[in-house]
Amino acid sequence: MADGALIVTALLPKDLHAFATRLRDAHFPPERNYLEAHVTLFHALPPQCEGEARSVLARLCAELAPVEAHLEGLMSLGGGTALKLASPGMLDLRDLIADHFHGMLTGQDQHRPRLHVTIQNKVSAREAKALQAELVGAIEPRQFRFRGLGLFRYRGGPWDHLGEWSFRGQGR
Repeated sequence: MADGALIVTALLPKDLHAFATRLRDAHFPPERNYLEAHVTLFHALPPQCEGEARSVLARLCAELAPVEAHLEGLMSLGGGTALKLASPGMLDLRDLIADHFHGMLTGQDQHRPRLHVTIQNKVSAREAKALQAELVGAIEPRQFRFRGLGLFRYRGGPWDHLGEWSFRGQGR
């Protein structure tokens, strides 16, 4: 990811965010754990699009109600572990943002993501499988609503928080 790139995230409800951050703090390699739990929608919008991104995210969040989602359980990342999420509504919203920034997206951001919260990464497959076996009964499926969208700037480690917008509308 290029230094200065813009990252767009879907904001988890505060209780789920705190739970996932505790898991991340307990299991993510500490020397690389710069971030709290997050759901990345875009990894690298161009830095020069910051004003435009702020405007688009603010407008969409003003129009839309909190987006329904489901925590399905655990997801293997090969060399890591994540909480697997499902949200057709969030993927549709992401598509709207992608359409707006068409022609400016990286190869990675041109494709719909598998929604997830990484709680462990860059470990051996054996370590990842051991954590998944340990957590299998501790992660209960549940419904929730994303509460908004966040915008960050990548700086090689921790991200600069540029803003967040809460869903305030009645839906579409």
